[in-house]
Amino acid sequence: MVTAARAGATDGSQPQLRPDSADRPARFGRFEVLTGLVPLALLLIVWQLVGSPDSPRFPAPSSWWPALFVRGQGEDIIPAVLDTTRTFGLGLVLATIVGVAVGIGVGVSRGADRAFGPMFEFARALPPAAMVPVATLLLGFDEPMKVAVVVLAAVWPIMLNTRSGVRNINPVLLDMARSLRLSPTSTVGRVLLPSVTPAVLLGIRVATPVALVITLLVEYLTGVNGLGALVGDAQRTFQPARVYALIVITGLISLLVNSLVRTAEQRVRRIHSGG
Repeated sequence: MVTAARAGATDGSQPQLRPDSADRPARFGRFEVLTGLVPLALLLIVWQLVGSPDSPRFPAPSSWWPALFVRGQGEDIIPAVLDTTRTFGLGLVLATIVGVAVGIGVGVSRGADRAFGPMFEFARALPPAAMVPVATLLLGFDEPMKVAVVVLAAVWPIMLNTRSGVRNINPVLLDMARSLRLSPTSTVGRVLLPSVTPAVLLGIRVATPVALVITLLVEYLTGVNGLGALVGDAQRTFQPARVYALIVITGLISLLVNSLVRTAEQRVRRIHSGG
């Protein structure tokens, strides 16, 4: 970089960076996820070398995949993945809608924030696992119960980040909206939402793994259809290799979802910044 700058200064032309140095961060970003998986791959290799397929606690990784299909159990994997993905996706979407709406409301109105703040702090402190018995009592053992618990767990990062984003909006923008006599709906759509978009995206990114973990936890505790229920059933029937295989599947789903959310966040941020 220094050499290019000096050369440009010598011949009077504009200094330019070398293409390979400019593209290096982009190329590194493409392999960032794969690089992060190297320690896990090394762990699995060591595990395979020292482990035994018959171990009751730490079966060798080579025995995990076949364990999914023991006694004709393989046909329940795809429906379980679809059930877990549907619950997770619907819960995250509803948590985003509720979190953004409530976050804007309490962020704009100090009175509403003071009135509902203690209730929010109390509800946020409740562990989602403790809410499962209450949810099953009120909603039963079905899909709405799972979605309700996921929303309750994932809504807080989105709501709190949205509230913080509203409070950090430049007051000049709000004064301009008032001077232009924009309606409340237009003010929210043209001023508040574009301004808090980065904060909302950060909240969604934080809430995404929370929503997935709570989805699996609810399925594990209640036995409602999903990957978590399969993990619980394999544990109760002493199938450790199947448990590890299901955990790997959930980890792959988490990795995929995190990559999608991160990509969407980067694209929206570029659009928001005009880049």
